[in-house]
Amino acid sequence: MADAFKLGDLVWAKMKGFPPWPGRVSNPPKDLKKPGGKKGATHCIFFFGSKNYAWIEESNLKPYFDFKETLVKSNKSGGFREAVEAIEEFIQKGESFKDDPDDLFNKLVESVSEKKPKPKPKKDPPPKAEKTTSKRESSPTPIKKKKKQRVNSTDSVNTFEANGDGDDLESPLNHHRLLGNHSTPLRKGPGSNLLERPSNIMRPLTPPLDLESVSQTLKEKNILPSPLKFGFLGLGIMGSGIVKNLLNSGHSVIVWNRTPDKCKDFVKAGADEGLTPSDVIQAADITFSCVADPQAAKDMVFGNCGVLPEAGPSKGYVEMTSIDAETSQDIAEAIMGKGGRYLEAQVQGSKTQAEEGTLVILAAGDRSLFDDCQSCFEAMGKNSFYLGEVGNASKMNLVLQLMAGVTLAGLAEGMALADRAGLQQKDVLEVIELTSFACPTILDKGKAIIDGVFSTHHPLQHMQKDLKLSLSLGDQLEQPLPLTATANEVFLHAKRLGYGTHDASAVYIRARF
Repeated sequence: MADAFKLGDLVWAKMKGFPPWPGRVSNPPKDLKKPGGKKGATHCIFFFGSKNYAWIEESNLKPYFDFKETLVKSNKSGGFREAVEAIEEFIQKGESFKDDPDDLFNKLVESVSEKKPKPKPKKDPPPKAEKTTSKRESSPTPIKKKKKQRVNSTDSVNTFEANGDGDDLESPLNHHRLLGNHSTPLRKGPGSNLLERPSNIMRPLTPPLDLESVSQTLKEKNILPSPLKFGFLGLGIMGSGIVKNLLNSGHSVIVWNRTPDKCKDFVKAGADEGLTPSDVIQAADITFSCVADPQAAKDMVFGNCGVLPEAGPSKGYVEMTSIDAETSQDIAEAIMGKGGRYLEAQVQGSKTQAEEGTLVILAAGDRSLFDDCQSCFEAMGKNSFYLGEVGNASKMNLVLQLMAGVTLAGLAEGMALADRAGLQQKDVLEVIELTSFACPTILDKGKAIIDGVFSTHHPLQHMQKDLKLSLSLGDQLEQPLPLTATANEVFLHAKRLGYGTHDASAVYIRARF
């Protein structure tokens, strides 16, 4: 089947996370390799305005003139208008770009991008004619500059193509070049274009958890472990650190994880392994669950091989997943309906606090179960609070997450404004350290923004999930939450751009670019 587009065609090209953009089917630069794994035909597209190249699937291309009127009306951003003006200027030249498309087009790119004052009289047409005839007749200097520009734009757009869905987290992208305060940023002022936003900055690899090391904090606690058998479902960012401290404090633990490979190191460290959540609760006296979201929490209980069939009078179930009060109450009713005890135990903290044993535990539900878990809570955190009936801990956690999310969105916007205003971000952080505004979250996230390294301590997608749950709680109580709604949209946009599994500080990408 013949391709629907050919070399030289003007098109609207759609990349993930961006609106349709005016472009042209072109020959690829030498350093733009065609990506593998694409479904169907792909074309190399030159984007007007941003002067970037990318491989785009044919299904994401539309003829320029057929959709011009509709798309121009739908987008009023400055960068988009500049791109439309650039393609219209190209069309207005009225030259036969189809006869020798690449030579003429490259000359046009040079003439647009290398606008510098020259000591030439205005009425001197020969240089213009010379400049658009062939590559050989153009001067060496603009050719050299064009090649340098191509490398920069190719880096950003090609990486976006590879990482648009957020699955390829090991792209060799130099995040310091893109974001570092002492390096050349992609955007160079208010006139920068949307397509120059960095695609998906490589998420630094998480170092393996050293299960044998015992934090100084845990040593100083001198915990007397409970003789009960404890189960733990979920060995993610938070769960891994929590289980490590349970084992190092002498507790007997049986673990389960959706990906069984994660259990191996914990088994070597002294844990037992259950094949299913049902096996874990059957073998344990008290089972903790710490998974991704409300749906995953429900699956642990009500899903196939879940814990509910084995829940009974001798069993305790502690839900540590960040969930809404309604989900917690549904799980509580199911567990208690089987004669079991239920406690929600929400945690405040991040990966570092989980590994150090300095979390804050917010609990609600069965008071006797709260008491039976005290030695575990001592190993996990620096303090635990009992807040009464089921749902109160979930509500308290969402209130605190709302404040954290809005604060982080504000920090990201402030750092973006400082950078755009020509201020050094490190100076901003040094000033903050001397004010009452200083706190570990602001300083740690600010440093991550400056370094451009978003090692995951609290996933951005989890922060966005908590903001969404906070908004739902506000709707139920008829409490307006305008700042939360705005922060949620900012985090949601960053998530759509592929930063969901990065640290929440990666929301800066959305604010800056």
